[in-house]
Amino acid sequence: MPTFSPEMNTLLMFGSLLILLFLGFPLAFVLTGIGLLFGVSLFGLNYAGAFILAFLSTMKNYILLAIPLFVFMGAIMQYSDVSDRLFGTVYVLFGKLRGGLAITSNILSTIFAACTGVVGASVVTVGLLSMPPMLKRNYDKKLIAGIICAGGCLGVLIPPSIMVIVYGPAAGVSVGKLFMGLIGPGLLLSALYTLYIVVLTSIFPEAGPPISKEDLADFPWAKTKRGVALRVLSSLVAPLVIILAVLGTIFFGVASPTEAAGVGAAAAIALAFAYKKLNVKMLVDASDSALKTTCMILTMTVGAVLFVSTFMSMGGGAVVERFIMGLPFGKWGIFFLMFAVVTILGMFLDWIGIVLLIVPLFTPIAANLGFDPVWFSIMMILFLQLSYLTPPFALAIFYFKGICPPEITTMDIYKGVVPFIAIQVFAFTLCILFPGIILWLPSVSVTGW
Repeated sequence: MPTFSPEMNTLLMFGSLLILLFLGFPLAFVLTGIGLLFGVSLFGLNYAGAFILAFLSTMKNYILLAIPLFVFMGAIMQYSDVSDRLFGTVYVLFGKLRGGLAITSNILSTIFAACTGVVGASVVTVGLLSMPPMLKRNYDKKLIAGIICAGGCLGVLIPPSIMVIVYGPAAGVSVGKLFMGLIGPGLLLSALYTLYIVVLTSIFPEAGPPISKEDLADFPWAKTKRGVALRVLSSLVAPLVIILAVLGTIFFGVASPTEAAGVGAAAAIALAFAYKKLNVKMLVDASDSALKTTCMILTMTVGAVLFVSTFMSMGGGAVVERFIMGLPFGKWGIFFLMFAVVTILGMFLDWIGIVLLIVPLFTPIAANLGFDPVWFSIMMILFLQLSYLTPPFALAIFYFKGICPPEITTMDIYKGVVPFIAIQVFAFTLCILFPGIILWLPSVSVTGW
């Protein structure tokens, strides 16, 4: 390969990346191939050993060990009876309100997000549970699609989030502090979703009719206050204890996120055993699901580490930093430019590729501009959540479309997610105006991880 300037090599690397992705090649192999090609061409055949180093550094990364543990914990929660019991309980508690089923779906998504950290599992599980009863009671189809897709995306924000475990090492920011900082924005979004449902169904009552007496008859335990209390204790308290145990150990500095993941996985198995759902088939299914997800994430990580290593070694990071810092937009203009780039990439790339490619470039720029690293990282994660809802590469929409019946069209789904995208932008604005929403909890936690 002819010798080019760092600026030209930067254009060639990213140009090759975009062309190969648009041709349909898998991102992990594209990243690996381009990283090796440019590395060997610029630094000689000995650079091929960088692939081995990237592989070993990923496999030996202690923080990334939390990924299979948290994914396994979520799979156990998904394959046990926890979600069904949760839905029935929250359904009875909130079903009498207008839009009660949609509120139930949102609350279940919030709780499930704190049990899985994976968007796909939340969208599919909550959708299969809440969509049929909402369709049966003639809920607005756009509201059904919107709340299930948006609620499932809370899995990115509410800890334990797999995205955070990948993002933290890439940005050099404490995973524990990111977990703590995301609790505020995650709960804020969940509350705003509920508020939207209440306002919408108050203006248009037909969009979300309340539960009927006939529906309540399907839940014999709901006939007495004692029965409701016992059901709440048996179905809500146990998952909440797991969530608090995982986050509490991180908050008080007792355990690292990786160790807390082990606690969560063990607690999920204990909960499945208590519900008498623990068996060999469930463990095999949960392990298989966790293995597939983990292999996908780590394979992508190896390719991205090699690509970024080559890019930085040839001076590409300095080229990007000089270009962005030289723009005449000011501090906040550059801030919004970086997030515009992330938004555009989110329409076409998986979040793993965005995190591993963009974060090492943007983090030092944000530091030079004076932004708090925890605050900036969480703002970036908030915006990355939009990639799950913004077409064409909108994974949450794809997940939902795979389980919804033909009467819910793709256009219904797109129209349904628009109000929730607006709510997310509103929450993003609030976090800019009131950074304490993000920074308060990390400031009082004692975690150093």
